[in-house]
Amino acid sequence: MKLSTFSLLLLSATLSTGTMATQPDPAKTRAYIDQAWSTLTRSTDDCASLVDIKVANRPVLYVPAQFSMPVDLAQVQKRCNVDVQPLPRAIENLGDVDATKLPAQGLLYLPHPYVVPGGFFNEMYGWDSYFITLGLIADHHIDLARSMVDNALFEVQYYGGVLNANRSYYLSRSQPPFLSAMMAALLDDPTSFHNASEKRAWLEQAYPLAVRNYRIWTRPEHRAGDTGLARYYDLGSGPVLEALDSEFYRGVIKWLLAHPSENPGYLVKASEHPDDAEAARLKTESCDVRASKVCAGAWVDGYRLTADYYHGDRAMRESGFDTNFHFGPFGGSTHHYAAVDLNSLLYRYERDLHDFAMRLGKTADAERWTQAAAARKRAMNKYLWRPEFGMYRDYDFVAGKPSDAPYLTTFYPLWAGAASAQQAAAVRDKLSIFELPGGLTMDNRSSGTQWNSPFGWAPTNWLAVSGLDAYGFHDDARRIAGKFDATVDRSFAADGTIREKYNMALGNADVKVSAGYTANVIGFGWTNGVYLKLQEILHGPSATQPVIVK
Repeated sequence: MKLSTFSLLLLSATLSTGTMATQPDPAKTRAYIDQAWSTLTRSTDDCASLVDIKVANRPVLYVPAQFSMPVDLAQVQKRCNVDVQPLPRAIENLGDVDATKLPAQGLLYLPHPYVVPGGFFNEMYGWDSYFITLGLIADHHIDLARSMVDNALFEVQYYGGVLNANRSYYLSRSQPPFLSAMMAALLDDPTSFHNASEKRAWLEQAYPLAVRNYRIWTRPEHRAGDTGLARYYDLGSGPVLEALDSEFYRGVIKWLLAHPSENPGYLVKASEHPDDAEAARLKTESCDVRASKVCAGAWVDGYRLTADYYHGDRAMRESGFDTNFHFGPFGGSTHHYAAVDLNSLLYRYERDLHDFAMRLGKTADAERWTQAAAARKRAMNKYLWRPEFGMYRDYDFVAGKPSDAPYLTTFYPLWAGAASAQQAAAVRDKLSIFELPGGLTMDNRSSGTQWNSPFGWAPTNWLAVSGLDAYGFHDDARRIAGKFDATVDRSFAADGTIREKYNMALGNADVKVSAGYTANVIGFGWTNGVYLKLQEILHGPSATQPVIVK
């Protein structure tokens, strides 16, 4: 049963009166998670899926250009008062359709049910879906887990890649590449397929799509200079289409004006109401004030943001770390970096593709993936591994230097299996930089944005814990798993909700963000999934058996 917006508001009001138990009870947290999967499940024939607070027009549902209208969608069109339209052309590669040219923004059709993060995140998100899938498998919702993976593969086949999410305004960017890991999780679960022949047939269909999605990250736009590594990069330009208004960008300008010594060059002098000649110049130097109301309104005290900032802003959103100050103020230099997280994920992806090819008897392919992974590992050791710090650091290939600050993604190479035993031990010895009473925070820099200290997130805590456990640091893994899940338990006992992110210093959901996005959304898909996986670290697989609380 899905909860209506009114029901959720009523539930929140009831919880705020103090009717919930105040003592943390993992069994009650566990029971909430078991029920939340259905609350967070959407499908294209569900009118609730079409709701998008970022778009004011009548809901639009886009189907691939080569699709004829399915009969059930004709019924949905009438029942949900939605306009069902084909995309203007078949998509081979990400970015083939320019969303700015669409008559309206809308939901992209997916054939199977999917789990959304929660709150205003009412679509299937790229990297969220990996952690949600892990949770669904752990919680024995195998059909829904398989639907998540099949939807991701559908996005590759018909929309050019795994998208930031299945909305038309995301057709220009992906998200951290977890597709192969999603596939591996499904293939490794003994209950996901009825028999070996069904599993092989599925992999035969999925493997070329996984390869096609991988190629996004080897395109020229995603290359980090001549390092042999990859970077995040959105194929669009200017302010993101999902922005409701110019408020976020005006906030960036105000901050840069108030902190001139920390401005990397993100500002350009400009008029509030430029004439045609200046508007033409700004189209190259900043953004198109004639085509975008958000661009036109992004002006403060004689300044606008540069075109390069907007590229960085879009890349930051592809990275999932929106918003942070690690890759420049508000993440505006994200596209200048060969990122540790991205290249660790791609190393794991290459190893997964090797394994898939071997299962299918494609030995030449398997050798090619072995060589690709080895080349990436050499480049990671050259540009990202910093022995003087005992850590992996993101590499600014534009400036030709590593980041001057640590980030929790230094643990990603452990999850990916890219670190040597000595490198893993050195990274493990830096836990004190990140470990707080509530779990692992992102770094030691309190910027006021949500992807910096003291805030912590389920996905990055899981990847660090999983990596530590894989390299034999079991005590550390269990300690951190216990801290993070205890934070979730305390927060749930306080208000009956599970959240998008937490305060690692306080060990609760008291997240006061002063720059960027301030909400701490209730749901929450990836926190639910990671909570269950951390329970397995703490207590073994039996810990994720469904719990009934009377």
